[in-house]
Amino acid sequence: MLTKIYSASIQGIDAFPVTIETDGCSGALFSIVGLPDTAVKESHQRMMSAITHSGVKFPRKGITINLAPADIKKEGAAFDLPMAIGVLTACGTVCADNLADFMIMGELSLDGSVLPVKGALPMAVKARELGFKKLIVPEANVTEAAVVNKIEVYGVACLADAIALVSGTSTLEPTVINTREIFAMEAENSGLDFSEVKGQDSVKRAFEVACAGGHNLLMIGPPGAGKSMMAKRIPSILPPLSLAEALETTKIHSVAGKLSRGSMLMARRPFRTPHHTLSPVALVGGGSSPMPGEISLAHNGVLFLDEFPEFPRQVLEVLRQPIEDRTITVARAKYTVNYPASFMLVASMNPCPCGYYGHPTKACTCSPGAVTRYMNRISGPLLDRIDLQVEIQPVSFDDMADTSPAESSEAIRERVIKARSLQQLRFQGERGIHCNAQMNSRLIHKYAWPDAEGLAKLKERMTKLNMSARAFDRILRVARTIADLDGADNVLARHIAEAIGYRSLDRGNYGKAF
Repeated sequence: MLTKIYSASIQGIDAFPVTIETDGCSGALFSIVGLPDTAVKESHQRMMSAITHSGVKFPRKGITINLAPADIKKEGAAFDLPMAIGVLTACGTVCADNLADFMIMGELSLDGSVLPVKGALPMAVKARELGFKKLIVPEANVTEAAVVNKIEVYGVACLADAIALVSGTSTLEPTVINTREIFAMEAENSGLDFSEVKGQDSVKRAFEVACAGGHNLLMIGPPGAGKSMMAKRIPSILPPLSLAEALETTKIHSVAGKLSRGSMLMARRPFRTPHHTLSPVALVGGGSSPMPGEISLAHNGVLFLDEFPEFPRQVLEVLRQPIEDRTITVARAKYTVNYPASFMLVASMNPCPCGYYGHPTKACTCSPGAVTRYMNRISGPLLDRIDLQVEIQPVSFDDMADTSPAESSEAIRERVIKARSLQQLRFQGERGIHCNAQMNSRLIHKYAWPDAEGLAKLKERMTKLNMSARAFDRILRVARTIADLDGADNVLARHIAEAIGYRSLDRGNYGKAF
């Protein structure tokens, strides 16, 4: 008897349907075809033990399983559960007349329990797109998959539960989640607040500008100046995720297996802080079985690289293309996957190896050559792609002893949200453009071109500092954001002046600044 069970697999951050065709015939041969990987081939042993421990006798027949489409490699253990049900229905052990209504996925343990899988959310999205009425997932993934409405999502704890569902004898109810209500409840502040930061008003202003326009930012300062402490508070002033952004972000983390048990939609923007020992593949994604890297896990959020010059040169250089294109393409012999990578890069570094070059009270012990070599670990093309380059000085004793409350993150966030709303209106007809940092040359000329005084000031500074054409565009993008925060319709000279002040590490000024 030939049966068809429907499941799905992951490619990139999206799912594609897989039809599991099972044929029970005479003989004793068990075979799986359709480009299965090792994990899929080993499912035979898991299915035998799981079926036996579920109180059902494993069929003594020849069984052939085909995973269609047969020309795409099938990876992972998510096919265990649908293949086991396919074997039982093909051999007549289980009677199920409505298999076409179900999409099924899950890994089997030897005792028959169903283990969680990666990518349950994009699989649920694909099931709804294809018109399936019901979805069976592991119990640990049910809240994640139930975020998708207009489809009945059942979480099963064991193989016996899944058998009862497809045979129509189960009393299990579908999981229902009010997505918008849960999303609103989860979208709360992390608890870190800029009101706890003493002094550093100019740095806070740079953070506000960066978050308002989605700009990349680099902090340069001595140890203990508060670089990491302030960076960790960036999520508290970023605008909240929209429902569409939350869904896309959650899909990426679901595919990467980064969601904890019982997770639903991610309501807070990601804040990724990889260590400087990570590899290029870990940063951008890929591998023998491609998975999202740190830049994709930071999509719609922040990628914070502490001790920036300590990262290997080859790791830093692979950031250049994703920063510009906001996507990363991983190519393999038979397929290509695209991962979104629209992140805000925030980095911090010391000004020299000892950390005290330019310190107001401590002397630097580095030679001038050592300082230059240390700063040159970051290439000019990469620095060009960082919109704001901010120098940080240690907090004075008077600032630390000041007990008056500083401006809260909530107050800063209100201004950031107001500026972002102006940008959303401005770019509502532009596909893929949501903030000033994403403007191309055409949009810069249309929305960020300065007045005559501002243009003259920009020409003077660019000539003096020998800035690149890319730095020219970056300055205008930042100036447009400053104008938005100022409530100005046009970019004025004062906006250009402030934006130029955030370019202290451009190549022409590199040695002079340090």
